[in-house]
Amino acid sequence: MTLRSLLLLSFVTTSLFAAEPEWNQFRGGRGDGTSKAEGIPTTWSETKNVRWKTEIWGKGWSSPVTWKDRIWLTTATEDGHRLAVMCLDRKTGKILHDKTIFEHEKPQYCHPFNSYASPTPWIEDGRLYITFGALGTACLDSETLRVIWKREDLECNHWRGPGSSVSIYGNLLYLPFDGHDHQFVMAFDKRNGKTVWRKDRNVDYKSDNGDIKKAYGTARVITFKGRTQVIVPGAMATMAYEPNSGKELWRVIHGGMNACIPPLFSDGKLFITTSSPSKLLAVRPDGIGDVTKTHVEWTARTGVPARPSQLLVGDSMFMVDNSGVASCIDTATGKPRWTKRIAGKFTASPVLVGDRIYCFQREMGKSHVFAADPKKYRELATNTLDAGCMASPAVTNGLLILRTKTHLYGIGE
Repeated sequence: MTLRSLLLLSFVTTSLFAAEPEWNQFRGGRGDGTSKAEGIPTTWSETKNVRWKTEIWGKGWSSPVTWKDRIWLTTATEDGHRLAVMCLDRKTGKILHDKTIFEHEKPQYCHPFNSYASPTPWIEDGRLYITFGALGTACLDSETLRVIWKREDLECNHWRGPGSSVSIYGNLLYLPFDGHDHQFVMAFDKRNGKTVWRKDRNVDYKSDNGDIKKAYGTARVITFKGRTQVIVPGAMATMAYEPNSGKELWRVIHGGMNACIPPLFSDGKLFITTSSPSKLLAVRPDGIGDVTKTHVEWTARTGVPARPSQLLVGDSMFMVDNSGVASCIDTATGKPRWTKRIAGKFTASPVLVGDRIYCFQREMGKSHVFAADPKKYRELATNTLDAGCMASPAVTNGLLILRTKTHLYGIGE
């Protein structure tokens, strides 16, 4: 092989390994809200750095997901009678598909703060997996939108509307159903929608009040010390399951309800966030049985968000809580490094692009960009659009895909 061929092979190999994963699920291809995409601006407005802007009908807080040159998201009528999926061209924002998948004459109640289309889809080559919780889960052919399979038979009263997003590992699709009436975790065969296993939570909630039993968590699959685990947060406790059988490996009892933030994993520690009350736990995921007294390394309560997910950068965790307090903590100890009130209220999760953190207010259309600096808060920009964000954004090279309450934006230089 010639020197030129070797250099070319080296360049191609390096480029392949450096390629960013598709933002194909909630919190992106890595599942942690981080991206190394280039060309994402720090400043924008309705008249600056907007490549395209497309109105999205209905009400839906699900995050957009991307695959190659297409963007997918779900939406619904505000009354929940019609649940749909939309596909847009990534370069132009043009709507390519708009298809109703489920219809309900009398859908269960959804709180006005939530939407019937809050769970985020999962996209892979040729297949799109969408869920509206107990109102329906389906797999579609991503080219033709042909429905490959549907499930509408799972009984669960979400009480405030659905919230758990799709998670996939191998040929299995995982979904929690932590409702007012039933609390269980499902594993479907993603190829045909059939049940592979179902495990009831079996938690002592210390009450018969169904309101404190509900949660909206999304499963996270990790591998630690050769053991692959499906981590599923819930009300009162978080459980780890064996992926193929559903056998419970361990659980940690932490209290709280309404858990909705997916766990993060780094340096042998799993970071679990509870809600109502908000609390952050660092747990070693190598235990068996109840590990509450043996594997919790530290617990933090100050500045912990109930809805926006956190970001891990090295040995630092960055957070923006519901009330607009940004903070950075040491992941080894849980102790704060800095805290800064930035303004507004937040529901959407922030994203890390390179060394910059982007976060989005749910009112007034404001967003903030600050440095991922563990030493101090350094604001880089404040931007304003016509409406606020409930959905978390997606990131691809050259494009920040931002869903406000009314539109989808392609933000790019």
